[in-house]
Amino acid sequence: MDTKLPKSSQNQVFSPEFKLQAVERLRQSDNAAALARELGVRRNQLYKWAKRVDLVGPDLAFRPPGRPAAGDEDELTRLRRENLRLALELEILKKAEAYFVRR
Repeated sequence: MDTKLPKSSQNQVFSPEFKLQAVERLRQSDNAAALARELGVRRNQLYKWAKRVDLVGPDLAFRPPGRPAAGDEDELTRLRRENLRLALELEILKKAEAYFVRR
């Protein structure tokens, strides 16, 4: 018995470059359904990608979640992160000092 899911229900992961090219082709095409079949994606997914590009722009539309790239981080966020790291280091040093003073 074959337990594989049909291709249409499997989760597929597309690269940001693929998505941007698909959106570009969607805007040039007059037949979204044919383009979706050609690319192997759902037609409504093409529209979702296009809407996302319109909302946040092509540079940010398909960026992966998580920490921003080093150059994208603003100074305040960087300084807060550094402050937290230094506070943790200070706490560790205080505990080490107390340990060595008792010895």
